[in-house]
Amino acid sequence: MPGGRLTQQERQQIALGLADGLAYAEIARRLDRPTSTVTREVMRNGGPTAYRAEVAHRATERRAHRRRRTALRDPQAPRQAHGRDAEAVRAYEETFNAVMTGSGMPPMMSRVMTCITLTDSGSLTAAELVERLNISPASVSKAIAFLESQGMVRRERDERRRERYVVDDDIWYQSMLASARATAQIVEIAREGVGVLGPGTPAAVRLENVARFLDFVSESIARAAEQAREILHTKPGTAAGDDHDPA
Repeated sequence: MPGGRLTQQERQQIALGLADGLAYAEIARRLDRPTSTVTREVMRNGGPTAYRAEVAHRATERRAHRRRRTALRDPQAPRQAHGRDAEAVRAYEETFNAVMTGSGMPPMMSRVMTCITLTDSGSLTAAELVERLNISPASVSKAIAFLESQGMVRRERDERRRERYVVDDDIWYQSMLASARATAQIVEIAREGVGVLGPGTPAAVRLENVARFLDFVSESIARAAEQAREILHTKPGTAAGDDHDPA
């Protein structure tokens, strides 16, 4: 099985395979590469519908150049914690960021979210984000404001009174609830439109169908989030109902 970086020819084969509707596993088999290599390559370079071999190859060369330049600037850079492979971590960060961006999150917000999520502490200060991502404080502030509005980060003060931005298990729960609430608002405005456009008219029927569908989805999201939180994040030795006041 070949190792090392993908060649330009291999990237062209990936692009052809995607155009033919092949699965990642089949493309990887034809290249004699791990499926994870192909998946990571595609997701970090626009996803299956936007992947372009030439663009991906140039982007990879730019990333390699930036890494070499960083290594020259800081030859004493600390090793990765827990014996992690630094190159594998960087590649995974790029993949995670690409998936977040592909889900609709703006690129800068995705970079900040990825950076915080992949730290062992699950939290960073504004200064730490500026240093790690090499971006301006204003970019951090804008990204955090967006993520906070989506319920995807929260703020807290540490023992030195510094403001930290946190991503933890509860944040994903809160984010799901925020998504459900946003969907419920669409339901409300759609049902308002039924009255404005006239019940029974084609436009009103369409809005009513939208409202019914999204109402079901938002309720399901909220219910699933509550169930998952109760089942997955209950502390050991604590059963549901143990915190009730004694009779």
